[in-house]
Amino acid sequence: MRIHLTSVFVDDQEKAAHFYTDVLGFAKKHDVPLGEARWLTVVSPEEPDGTELLLEPSGHPAVQPYKTALVQDGIPAASFAVDDVRAEFDRLRALGVRFTQEPLEMGEVTTAVLDDTCGNLIQIMHGG
Repeated sequence: MRIHLTSVFVDDQEKAAHFYTDVLGFAKKHDVPLGEARWLTVVSPEEPDGTELLLEPSGHPAVQPYKTALVQDGIPAASFAVDDVRAEFDRLRALGVRFTQEPLEMGEVTTAVLDDTCGNLIQIMHGG
């Protein structure tokens, strides 16, 4: 068994597509219209056939209270591995990305947390 697809709920799929591809550097895998929404997935360019991240619309009534509670408590909705947290932090901050947690070393693990502009906190990490 392996993870094929996971998702984050986004407030605006177009804005999310821009942020996750043009800013974070993921590659668009699928973009299929489904009525008012889209089946919109991205993948790591290093693993084009790897796990897909669905940029899922936040339309369900339970989603907004859930997302709001996570953000208020500083809990990331997803975590992405990077080779160098400090370098990625510097690159993303230069692009205007807002971080809620600067790089933090905890033993062998380094993390930072950013705002994805679509209602989520996202952790980047290395180590462990």
